[in-house]
Amino acid sequence: MVSAPRPTRRTMLKAAGGLTVAAGLGAGTILATSLAASAADDGFGLHITERNEDDPRMWYYRFRTDAIGWAPAVNVLLPSDYHTSGRTYPVLYLLHGGNQDFIAFDRLGIRDWTAGKPMIVVMPDGGKAGWYSNPVSSNTGPRNWESFHINQLIPWVDANFRTHAEFAGRAVAGFSMGGFGALKYTAKYYGHFASVSSHSGPASVRRDAGLVVHWANVSSAAVDLAGGTIYGAPAWDEARVTADNPMENLERYRGKRIFLVAGTSPSPDPFDYANETQVLAGHREFKAALDRANIPFTAYEDEGGHMVRPNRMIEDLEGIIAHLKKA
Repeated sequence: MVSAPRPTRRTMLKAAGGLTVAAGLGAGTILATSLAASAADDGFGLHITERNEDDPRMWYYRFRTDAIGWAPAVNVLLPSDYHTSGRTYPVLYLLHGGNQDFIAFDRLGIRDWTAGKPMIVVMPDGGKAGWYSNPVSSNTGPRNWESFHINQLIPWVDANFRTHAEFAGRAVAGFSMGGFGALKYTAKYYGHFASVSSHSGPASVRRDAGLVVHWANVSSAAVDLAGGTIYGAPAWDEARVTADNPMENLERYRGKRIFLVAGTSPSPDPFDYANETQVLAGHREFKAALDRANIPFTAYEDEGGHMVRPNRMIEDLEGIIAHLKKA
């Protein structure tokens, strides 16, 4: 692999270390914009165990971290001119759905969708049923996806790539479980993301007797936590549910770009029907609440069921770039 020369100094983020960056993140403020790096380093609780930087655009890393009991991975998709432009770029954190992994959007066509676009796209593991959360309980070791993404991965990306390391330079989007994660992270970490997109992701978790909360508990117990749960069972951690529920945090979306997509005609398959029927109802509830609060948004109800719609994803990418700080 031929790579650009390593810079003579690291970013202020890197020099300050995890403690300073964590404090900045908690306040919704980043201290400095990162400089170029020819290859990523360890930091912020992440130790790189595997890497591949041979492809000029798609760089791959796997980490050891105390936040997760196995080694999660991330794909970092760079702009076509990243290695020659010297520019600093906005970043999209793109979150996969349930029973998927960090490669999901690469399989769907993210390289083609972003060709020539001035933006870095970060696609991390989130667990097969991790729900972008720190679970109430786990019987199979740590599965603290929220801590991994917010406290470790974001500062690591800002320290190792030329990013606009600030609110105006970051977006988060996702499909299904990842769409919920995007909505949750945007509200819960108010100063982190200027744009949020949910492609068939739940926006109301208490409706229908808390069906989404129950599904998060059941799916995580079966797939990720060996009987542990995201929100607690039979009794929920009600404060945690409230903190994660988009419907209960409307004001924290004010002043941000919001993009929503849901399907109106899922197939008879029980999984597809149950998922998208709930998503559509939740999106309608969420949109009505945003309207009442005079919070602008863009939303679509399209034919079909629980799936990524490439045309909407491409439209969303264009809108994200237009909204964020320019490269």
